[in-house]
Amino acid sequence: MRRRPNYLAGLGSLLWLFLVGFPLYILLLSTLRTQSDYSTAGPLEFPSHLTFQNYLDDFTNGFGQDFANTLIVTASVVGIVLLLVPPLAYAIVRSGNRAMSLVFRTFLLGLAIPAQAVIVPMFYVISKAGLYDNLIGVILPTAAFSLPICTLILTGAMREITTELYEAMAMDGAPPWRVFLQLVLPLSRGGVSTIVVFSALQAWNGFLFPLVLTQSDSTKVITLGLYNFQTEHGVDVPGLLSAVVLSMLPILIVYLCARRTLVQGLMGVGGK
Repeated sequence: MRRRPNYLAGLGSLLWLFLVGFPLYILLLSTLRTQSDYSTAGPLEFPSHLTFQNYLDDFTNGFGQDFANTLIVTASVVGIVLLLVPPLAYAIVRSGNRAMSLVFRTFLLGLAIPAQAVIVPMFYVISKAGLYDNLIGVILPTAAFSLPICTLILTGAMREITTELYEAMAMDGAPPWRVFLQLVLPLSRGGVSTIVVFSALQAWNGFLFPLVLTQSDSTKVITLGLYNFQTEHGVDVPGLLSAVVLSMLPILIVYLCARRTLVQGLMGVGGK
């Protein structure tokens, strides 16, 4: 029996496409026009002349340095998370002693502590350690606040691995490190991709730690660099929006590359 087309669903899909696509169209169009044209014609009128000068000006005005600093912070945070979280999650899942259970509960407690609540003592700790106005002083607390949720996600993913697979590796005489590298990590790709995307997103969009723990232009990141487009005389809207588009591209590429395993990893959070 031939099914009748659902015109109502199609109409709803077109409406949703318009609601999502129209603001994106305005955003991209605004980045391709001059400030004077944007001010006189308004954001909705199609410009008579398109230009990519806004993107070039972003990098000549110091945004390139902000972009590079953000890449360094993000790559470092992701590296720290990948170095610490998988072995920790593996130990929590496979160890049956109370010490590891206490460690896991301590990490879960970290989910309830917002960064705003500890920013003052964090400032004093970073200052006393000589890391103020240094990218390392931003990297370490950002990674620390990413560890609890990443540990929770990867622990849930690793608990989906059946006991029979562990027993099969043990019967082959595989030591724990071999089980971890050859069994656990390959079967936890979804969870690993999830913590990579999450920690990268946290670091890339970080605002509070860079704001409080840095002050010079050489350590400024993207979220702070966007303030440069606002002056006492107004806001360079096309330049600001082009910088926003540039800041979205890297994290969007990471998400597109890992979107399938990302969904699988998130499904593992509610596992056993």
